[in-house]
Amino acid sequence: MRRIPAEKIAHAVEELCFTAAYHLPGDVRDSLAAAAERELSPLGSSILSRLLENAEIASKKRLPICQDTGFAVFFVEIGEQVRIAGGDLTGAITEGTRRGYKKGYLRKSIVDDPLFNRVNTGDNTPPIIHLKIQPGDRLTITLAPKGGGSENMSAVRMLTPAEGRQGVIDFVVNTVVGAGGNTCPPTIVGVGIGGTFEKATLLAKEALLRPVSEKNPDKQYAELEEEILKGINASGVGPQGLGGVTTALAVHILSHPCHIASLPVAVNLNCHAARHASITL
Repeated sequence: MRRIPAEKIAHAVEELCFTAAYHLPGDVRDSLAAAAERELSPLGSSILSRLLENAEIASKKRLPICQDTGFAVFFVEIGEQVRIAGGDLTGAITEGTRRGYKKGYLRKSIVDDPLFNRVNTGDNTPPIIHLKIQPGDRLTITLAPKGGGSENMSAVRMLTPAEGRQGVIDFVVNTVVGAGGNTCPPTIVGVGIGGTFEKATLLAKEALLRPVSEKNPDKQYAELEEEILKGINASGVGPQGLGGVTTALAVHILSHPCHIASLPVAVNLNCHAARHASITL
């Protein structure tokens, strides 16, 4: 059994808050640079260049890439041989989030009650924590801050199996195109297919963590991703919704077995500031 102090986890999470807010991942930055070179719209190309400039300034000056520093969403993989000492895992992650958002002067965006008491909690807590128990004695924590604009344009639909491949394509493309500039495109499009209602939406969000340059290991899904991406970029929505051929940088699909009567499909959109950071303890 390996003991990891709760304070060590809280400190690591605090640092993740800074890293995710200030530094755009290299794969996203490279994809934006490539898009700027191939963008046919002069305005679209200029916008993409400005996004890259913004990311560079944010990194050098340790400033948030975007004023919406997001809901703190964590994907956590904990080994079966790990024990948290001096506290609990949820408490440690929550405390790290509280410190990170306060010390980093990151915008606090969470309200205490979604409907009746929309009062800001003041420290961007509580976070959302998705937990997987794995073999071993390691703890891996990934923070993926999620802005409100792109999150609001996400969708889920329970297709019938008869709608099949084309039904999936139409739903995803229509969701992204219908969102227009509200998602601050170019976006990364996470798609979850299968499972149940709630599993599909989690798959869609988790799919956003895949590096932009990385192909889907399943050939059929890799081809589906390319077809959906072409359909989205043929729409003309373009960077920031102002026209062009770069509405999305990538489409990432995760799938899961499902019921014989079901074909759940979820779309979770991430703006161009596709922020995430990880640490393994």
